Amino acid sequence: MNAAHATPASSSLTLDTLPVRAVAIIRDIRTATKDGAALKRRLMELGFVPGERVEVLRRVFAGSGPLAVRVGTSTFAMRTLESSLIEVVQA
Repeated sequence: MNAAHATPASSSLTLDTLPVRAVAIIRDIRTATKDGAALKRRLMELGFVPGERVEVLRRVFAGSGPLAVRVGTSTFAMRTLESSLIEVVQA
């Protein structure tokens, strides 16, 4: 019966892979580079914080370009690099 309960990690994905118009909740912001802490802090200052609702509004160049993203009540253009660091769980 435990197989019926999925763990949060099993359903997590990154913002850059989220389908257009799908709603998700931010789970975490990953940092992989030496300047990652500054980028993580900047994203959090913009409102990309764990627990916040996020939605991809539009993709440019069929998924290989920047994204139009809504977090809370704000809309941002994001490069794939930054959006790939934001872990989300579909709501």
